[in-house]
Amino acid sequence: MADKNRAYLYGQILGTHSFLLKDSFLRPDEYSEISENYFLPGGETGTAATVLASLGVSVKMDGTQIGSEVAPMLKEFYKDKSVDLSSLGSLQDDAGVMDYVVIAGLVRSPMGRFQQLFSSGKRWWSIPREEDIAGCGAAGIDPFFGEESLLAAKLCMANDVPYVTIDTPHSSFLHRHAAVNVVSRECTSMRYDGMSAEEVMAQMQSESEGLTIITQGGEDMLYARRGGEIHRMKPFDIEVKSTLGAGDTFKAGCVYGLLKGMSDDELVRFASACSAVAISRFPLPLFPPKLEEVQVMIAR
Repeated sequence: MADKNRAYLYGQILGTHSFLLKDSFLRPDEYSEISENYFLPGGETGTAATVLASLGVSVKMDGTQIGSEVAPMLKEFYKDKSVDLSSLGSLQDDAGVMDYVVIAGLVRSPMGRFQQLFSSGKRWWSIPREEDIAGCGAAGIDPFFGEESLLAAKLCMANDVPYVTIDTPHSSFLHRHAAVNVVSRECTSMRYDGMSAEEVMAQMQSESEGLTIITQGGEDMLYARRGGEIHRMKPFDIEVKSTLGAGDTFKAGCVYGLLKGMSDDELVRFASACSAVAISRFPLPLFPPKLEEVQVMIAR
């Protein structure tokens, strides 16, 4: 029997160095004052795990292997949270995968070495295990790890565990079998250049029985299923402190919605409220959305 309060997450788990600037964003040859900076868990899966734990969900997390600098930080951060790190592999003689993000309000710029990592020919992520997935109520799967991401999806299907994925195109296996696919504006502009959001949604609908959600920053979200009409929902109006982790928090909200059996309307609104709470503070890992905060946001 599925545990409706336990989730499995597979994907990017990073050590994120974040820098919040005091004033405007970086300009060439000009000085910028750092207001706050942190070294905390990040990545699409790392952030989603933090948010789900804050919402009261038990999480089994797997994906990126962790190294000598990232591992101690992760273990210390999650030691008092409902996030199980026991399946994470270790990178030998390596500090671990990290990124660096400069933030100023609505604008941020991430930096890292992911092109080098993906072109290295080495697998720096774990292989999903069925025993981690079986019995979970829902899952979240990042699409970045090729055959291993597909394996995670197939194991979810074999164990009747619905999963949320992100930014996967209409023709992909992950999209066709996902319970929810959250597609960002960044993805649509890159993969569907010149097409309207409605045109992209039509392609998505034609290939999946699941729910597709297209997010567009501050503009209306679109969501629909095969054969159904396209629905729209306006994001919550909130004063933005930092957008870092907004999409990852939205994904976490979708996983929570699956766990709790929400309708499509309820799930999209809940995920949007989670994201709205998240962007109102910094740093997100230290101040993740709590369930009562999300409920207050929805009531607004």
